Amino acid sequence: MMKKLILLSLVFLTVFSCGDEVQFNTPAFQGDRENELWRAKGFSASIDVNGFLTITGTNAVEAVKLTVPSVIESTFIVGDIDVIEAQYVDAFGTTYSTTNEPDESVSIYPELGEIVIEEIDVVNGTFTGTYRFLAFDASGLNSVGFTNGIFYKVPLISGEFPTDPITCMDVTVAADVALSAYEATYASDLEFVDSDAFAAACSAYANALTEQRTFCGDSDGSLQAIIDDLGDCQISCEIATANMEEANSQYVTATIGNYSEKCAQYLFYLQEQIEICGDVDGSIQAEIDGLDCGDTDGDGVPDAYEDFNGDGDIENDDTDADGIPNYMDNDDDGDGVLTQYEAKDEDGNPLDTDGDGDVDYLDNDDDGDTLLTINENADPNGDGNPDDALDTDGDGVPDYLQA
Repeated sequence: MMKKLILLSLVFLTVFSCGDEVQFNTPAFQGDRENELWRAKGFSASIDVNGFLTITGTNAVEAVKLTVPSVIESTFIVGDIDVIEAQYVDAFGTTYSTTNEPDESVSIYPELGEIVIEEIDVVNGTFTGTYRFLAFDASGLNSVGFTNGIFYKVPLISGEFPTDPITCMDVTVAADVALSAYEATYASDLEFVDSDAFAAACSAYANALTEQRTFCGDSDGSLQAIIDDLGDCQISCEIATANMEEANSQYVTATIGNYSEKCAQYLFYLQEQIEICGDVDGSIQAEIDGLDCGDTDGDGVPDAYEDFNGDGDIENDDTDADGIPNYMDNDDDGDGVLTQYEAKDEDGNPLDTDGDGDVDYLDNDDDGDTLLTINENADPNGDGNPDDALDTDGDGVPDYLQA
């Protein structure tokens, strides 16, 4: 009861402060238009399916429409975001809106106004509050200003009160959560910054900030400044370069077992670096052109490791002298066991079963017993896979690997 008395007092003070000619009605929708009283003869409120509240006042030929994005008692700033709008339609059908920016010859910055929902009477379905705004026509050259605007006990005639209307606190918390998720995508302890994850989290954060502007306002422009700083949500050149440098460090320490993976990874981050940073002197592209991540024969040994004599020419390396260079030969030592099935450790690196210094995929006598692997029934069915290799003593170790 006390709240209503205070509200009535404020409304009367507001109305009578602008002169004796301003009168108060219950219910009411009125205000000073260019310092002259404007009063609506009809007024109503509606709530759309998205929870937006619109309060409208009309007389025979003019209308004022106030729209806010949530059915809550709060102050909404007009003039800085489009979803909060004050609109005036004059007798000639010209629409003036706070979403129209003024022409630069009139003003560089739009004037900020406010719509204040002071009381929502859910039981009786009415809205009470105040408003003030400066609205421009589509050209941005002409404007209409309203001050000392009030609406009192305007009835809801369309839509329903939402059970859980969005509040400024709701969207502020959501923006904080989105910020944490965004910051996590470029945390200092990450091996690489995933550009896709970064972009997705950045975009989500920008959307959350936009929601915060919508429901909380942004009169000082600080939220919009953050949104602008996010830009197109692309990782920076500094991050792209750091990714490339980490990938390079892993590439140069790669082994046979992980070379293809690390080479492809390095190639990816080099290409991303060009995309983000550019390549003025062509040095990045030169590095890309010099990479060889391939495994021509698909034997698990990258081509970069098939240059055994180290002369830079993989065409003249032919371990089994069968006329096929190793990088094109899927059985490098010609022992009947395909290179991809020769002994490897858990990381995919070749092993040397007999300790003679030659890894098995380059050794035609894998167990060093002077019997060539191809003569120890390493692959009875001839498919190159030694899963069916002869194991004479049944000890689980095939003959070709047991001296």
